[in-house]
Amino acid sequence: MRALIARKKLFSPTQPLWWTGLLLSLGVGVALHAFTSNSLQAEASERFRTQARSSQFNIATGIKAYTDVLRGTASFFQSADAITRENFHRYVRGLDLPRNFPAIVSINFAQHVPAGQRAAFEQHVRDSARPGVDGYPELVLKPDAGQGDAAILSLMEPMAGLEAKFGVDIAARPAVAESLALSRDTGMLSASGLPIGFDTLPNRQALAMRLPVYRPDMPVNTVSERRAAYVGSVGIGFSVHRLVSEALAEIPVRNARLTLQDVSEGSPASGGALLYDSADTDGASATTERLITCVLPIDFNGRQWQARFTAPMSSLYSRVDVFLPWLALLTGFAGTMLIYALFHTLSSSRLRAIRMAKAMTRELRESQAKLQLSHHKLRRLAAHAEQIKEEERKRIAREIHDDLGQNLLALRIEADVLTTRTSHRHARLHERARCTLAQIDNTIKSVRQIINDLRPNVLDLGLSAAVEWQIGQFRQRSGLVCELIEHNADIDLGIDDKCAIAYFRILQESLSNILQHAHASLVRVELRRQDGVLSMSISDNGVGLHDRSRNKFGSFGLVGIEERVSILGGTCTITGAPNAGTTVLVTVPVSHGAAAFPHRLGTV
Repeated sequence: MRALIARKKLFSPTQPLWWTGLLLSLGVGVALHAFTSNSLQAEASERFRTQARSSQFNIATGIKAYTDVLRGTASFFQSADAITRENFHRYVRGLDLPRNFPAIVSINFAQHVPAGQRAAFEQHVRDSARPGVDGYPELVLKPDAGQGDAAILSLMEPMAGLEAKFGVDIAARPAVAESLALSRDTGMLSASGLPIGFDTLPNRQALAMRLPVYRPDMPVNTVSERRAAYVGSVGIGFSVHRLVSEALAEIPVRNARLTLQDVSEGSPASGGALLYDSADTDGASATTERLITCVLPIDFNGRQWQARFTAPMSSLYSRVDVFLPWLALLTGFAGTMLIYALFHTLSSSRLRAIRMAKAMTRELRESQAKLQLSHHKLRRLAAHAEQIKEEERKRIAREIHDDLGQNLLALRIEADVLTTRTSHRHARLHERARCTLAQIDNTIKSVRQIINDLRPNVLDLGLSAAVEWQIGQFRQRSGLVCELIEHNADIDLGIDDKCAIAYFRILQESLSNILQHAHASLVRVELRRQDGVLSMSISDNGVGLHDRSRNKFGSFGLVGIEERVSILGGTCTITGAPNAGTTVLVTVPVSHGAAAFPHRLGTV
């Protein structure tokens, strides 16, 4: 029993569960720590991949630039029948390789020497050489024994440091010979992918690209024509280390490593020939930290290179990034604890607030019920008052018609008889009788007008007739253009006297407002009955309705219109804007079973 009571106290809504708050806060903090760490890792990884793609683009751009140099050199050789050592030296010097193309080690020309003409070619070069003037050493063919066609390096710039390469038969290597033959037959650039050994530093390889050169005065449209016009090939040798080192400088990451491999089909190594590894050149060492890796392809004139960029994840973080996850954990923990404490503070007063709200709601509902009852009584009283007023008007109009009207009619008959009898004998009396008769006629007109104002007789003829009569009266009084549009011929069917009187009074009030306030030149009244709903629209092109006009103190015209429609269970919409006219739209549901206009009045 005591354990049950203790459990109830522990889980009571008035007792804060602090241990639950601690667990929840710790969970939120750990979640924020994990989210922040993952976000930082994703951002660092994406930043590193962007830098790697930038380096990939720089390497590809460098290869493209060196390829353009090779094509320019081939065009230079094909622009003349013979290229001397002096012309070639001036051409290469103009390229300013150290400044513009620092990775290029050598630009050379390999002369095509058919089988059996090696000795003649060697003698020809020795005879045309000028030792000590052009900077070229004595030509010595290497290797000295060759049975097939040869490709002798006969022009080379710069020569300093590469004298041993002068006179080398590059076709002595089978892979190079095969690549040269394919390039000769197709006219395409060749790249064997084999190191050429121009870069003397350890672990720094040099590669070559070559283009065939044909005699400018011979056609090269077919394979046989290209073989006949083939004179040799121009090539460039470039240092992979220098090319890649420039690209690697674009990655401002500590301990970043780049390995470049030739993974083309037929590469010397089964896993791909290693062309460059920054760990061998900058002293980078292996690490046990978590690494991020990005592998990107590079096209080397038909050969596929694979660039692998790696870097420790920690080297991609700034000092602030290291503390951000822990700051997120602390913020999540503290923020959740504060919110949890606020929640318990609010929940402790929840029961009191609910009790107060229930009491206030009960009082509010009682007040609302009383207000609705009072409003309903006021509506009924207004409807009863309106009914009494219409009945009183009808009674007064009937009494005036029956009593005063009949008396005036009898008096007029007597005055008319008197006027007739005195017309020839008593001129002065006849004139007085005629004036009396005219005054009686004017009085009868006034009485008729009073009766029509109280309750027009035309209402006994139906709503359509009453509306048409009222519009006619409005035209006479105002001189304005007033149009009546009726969409149905059976509008009066099933409309009781209350509805007809209400519509008539609404039309009277609306036309009166237009005449007094609208300053309009055109009024349009539209009467329609459709699907058991009777609607009437009164619109004008006057100055429009202002917001202050609807709630003007002492003005009850529009309020009276809305109240009449509300008593009938309909809707009233009054729309208007300054200088855009006003429209009053009244819709009331009607039935076909009610008797229309049961009461009739006589005429005066």
